[in-house]
Amino acid sequence: QVQLAESGGGLVQAGGSLRLSCVASGRTFSTYVVGWFRQAPGKEREFVGAISQSGGRTYYEDSMKGRITISRDNDKNTVYLQMNSLKFEDTAVYYCAAVATDGEYYYKSHTHYHYWGQGTQVTVSS
Repeated sequence: QVQLAESGGGLVQAGGSLRLSCVASGRTFSTYVVGWFRQAPGKEREFVGAISQSGGRTYYEDSMKGRITISRDNDKNTVYLQMNSLKFEDTAVYYCAAVATDGEYYYKSHTHYHYWGQGTQVTVSS
């Protein structure tokens, strides 16, 4: 069982940066792939990116590619989402999600993930 907690959201001006954190409970976090998703009001949940167990593989969705970096520190049970050059349309609740794997995989579909955080609001003012 893993519990996830996001933090780091807030209000930022367009062009600004934020770093979100996803802290996990449990002693086997290094066996989990972690994904980031977002959901804006009235829209479906959208995949943002993911990072494999060791951090050796990352995937970024086109909507934010070049503006985000996902990293992890397994000693701290934490995954980070660094977001730069934020746009108004990046406004959403951002969620981290995790699932145990047996290799260096990542998943794009939310259906693969078993554990979810409560989300953190990111608001970008234009």
